[in-house]
Amino acid sequence: MKKIWKIRIGKHSLGDITFHTVNGIIMFFIAVIMIYPFWNTIAVSFNDAQDTLRGGITLFPRVFSLYSYESVFKNKLMGTAAVNSVLRTVISTVLGVLVGSMIAYVLSRRELVGRKFITGYFLVTMYISAGLIPNYFLIKNLGMLNSFAVYIVPGLVSVYNIIVIKSFMQSLPDSLSEAAMVDGAGHFRCYWQIILPCCKPVLATIALWCAVGSWNQWFDTFLYASGADHLTTLQYEMMKLLSSAMQSGRDNSSIFGNGQQMANTITPTSIRAAVTIVASVPILVVYPFMQKYFVKGVTLGATKE
Repeated sequence: MKKIWKIRIGKHSLGDITFHTVNGIIMFFIAVIMIYPFWNTIAVSFNDAQDTLRGGITLFPRVFSLYSYESVFKNKLMGTAAVNSVLRTVISTVLGVLVGSMIAYVLSRRELVGRKFITGYFLVTMYISAGLIPNYFLIKNLGMLNSFAVYIVPGLVSVYNIIVIKSFMQSLPDSLSEAAMVDGAGHFRCYWQIILPCCKPVLATIALWCAVGSWNQWFDTFLYASGADHLTTLQYEMMKLLSSAMQSGRDNSSIFGNGQQMANTITPTSIRAAVTIVASVPILVVYPFMQKYFVKGVTLGATKE
């Protein structure tokens, strides 16, 4: 038996070939299991709504139709909502990463007096919250109701993100910052030119988390900016569309609010599939460019000097 496993085919042994073959088959089935639900959602979104009710849609649409997507983009506020969603995502991600990394740098410094107490104080806020009503009155008293600032300021500081960045910074060699200090660099220059460039993996990870969270957020629009159409967001408009479709059934006139009866029809299943695809595409486009940093970021702190 040992001689059999030592048989070599080219540069690889029979055992290596068997392992890679079995591993490839298992990974293939796992990939199919993970991809199929999303692919099925795409097929349903491009299928005729009434035909979808019959069921049986698997990999490809049975009766091709773009009416579900037309229903999504027919909303006159969709353009404004898309611009607001992109702006809030970009601004909140950039500021969130910048502010979080600055606070993390301060908390990672050993010479900071009361560092453990300050870190503990931050951690308490992760487990104890004032609740929805006090937060609403706080936003109101700060004058941020029906303003774009309500999308940025409340989520500017994330304790979890700060702890993650802080852990990564503490895993960096102390000699990096010490050498910069000896050469006359101050804390800000040390942070900006020495530490921050070394934190690209964790910063990319945090940026992805911030972007996904901000892009998918609609509840803050509902609470704090539902009275201002110019501040509406893409997720909020699609949530209203889906809610209207589920409540009105085949009556499409209430979805668009224009009093016109549409020739075609939509169903909650078809509109939900279209909304899911529209909301997912931007993240799917961005993720491949950040994947290599994301893998490194989630394994931060695995090795230390």
